[in-house]
Amino acid sequence: MICDNLAVNQKGHLTFCGHDTLALAKQYGTPLYVMDEDRIRENCRRYVQAMKEHFGPEALPLYASKAASFKRIYQIVKEEGLGVDVVSPGEIYTAALAGFPLEKAYFHSNNKTDEDIAFAMDHKVGYFVVDCQEELDAIEKEAASRGLRQKVLLRLTPGIDPHTYEAVNTGMVDSKFGSAIETGQAAQITQHCLGLPHVELMGFHCHIGSQVFDADTFVRSSEIMLTFIAQIQVRFGYLARELNLGGGFGVRYTQEDPFLDVDQEIARLARAMEEKANQMGIPMPQVRMEPGRSIVADAGLTLYTAGSVKKIPGYKNYVSIDGGMTDNPRFALYGSAYTVYNAGKMNDPVALTADVVGRCCESGDIIQKNVSLPATVRGDIVAVLTTGAYNYSMASNYNRLCRPALVMVTKDRSYVAVERESLAYLTQNDV
Repeated sequence: MICDNLAVNQKGHLTFCGHDTLALAKQYGTPLYVMDEDRIRENCRRYVQAMKEHFGPEALPLYASKAASFKRIYQIVKEEGLGVDVVSPGEIYTAALAGFPLEKAYFHSNNKTDEDIAFAMDHKVGYFVVDCQEELDAIEKEAASRGLRQKVLLRLTPGIDPHTYEAVNTGMVDSKFGSAIETGQAAQITQHCLGLPHVELMGFHCHIGSQVFDADTFVRSSEIMLTFIAQIQVRFGYLARELNLGGGFGVRYTQEDPFLDVDQEIARLARAMEEKANQMGIPMPQVRMEPGRSIVADAGLTLYTAGSVKKIPGYKNYVSIDGGMTDNPRFALYGSAYTVYNAGKMNDPVALTADVVGRCCESGDIIQKNVSLPATVRGDIVAVLTTGAYNYSMASNYNRLCRPALVMVTKDRSYVAVERESLAYLTQNDV
């Protein structure tokens, strides 16, 4: 199994956090997001412990909300001692409703509207991660009107290629995010920020991309950022207190993906950063990182009910499910790999190779191609693994389909964290 919260019971059924997935499907219906609360907490603790051990007690992991944002997740990460990274008023509002202390929230995004900025200040969001000078000036204006001084980090692009999906590569010079160090724009926005009376520059932020399986890419970006910090101290007399290295550690979607030891990789990164800081003659800043996928991805799976099984002799086979790109658009977006099982026939021999496809009226509505399955018939339960990140959060109502329920499980119980949408919900805003 690709994750140790998965197993097969005596009935030959897939289990998740000790729960029979067929029983979950029967109790709650399908499609169904299932998330393992125990695993989420384990992943949170791994980051908190590793960062504080290797970077010092002021280090703080920030849960990247965009991976999966709903009230219960904010309550869990609050209890586990993380901050959060938020990218919209919706995520801010959800975190606030959940009782998350927003002074530990960092507000991202590359196009914060004036309304977004005001909303975040209304909710006393602790930090803004500033994408460009125009946004910085808008934050200064709003803060001045309120008579406050807003803490900010400046998002910079270090010019790093992490060799990941092009669509999630965010660290290159020509990225839509941040101000490039290489072009001199990073130094310009820093100088401008230091001259503004209603913003307090706390430090710098960068993000290089996703599905990074070792610390090497983080080491390269951190060395560039630490060099920049030292140069800024010489030029402007300003020493950054915080350095946020973003997120991006990878997770296992298939057997081919490597295991990643978070503690080991963070230890490697910390050693390299300490060496570089000493070389540059600056103290180590307080380090922030933004795990999202690596907190929730392997804590999730999605259950579907198989519908039509279509066989085209000499060509290919299709197994249709009662969900699709509306609850998991990642294959359509990125061609993402997934592990797919017939959850009720885990011990049966392979009898079919098929594309597992959704119910939307789109030829691109595919969950995974060329899946090896046992004999699969209408009514079987199909499980797609490692769906805790960017599935619920990217879901839509395309074709007027209702988004699934989200059920949390622990070793002792299961409970609904997000209700299944109803047909009435789909039309509630229609006039």
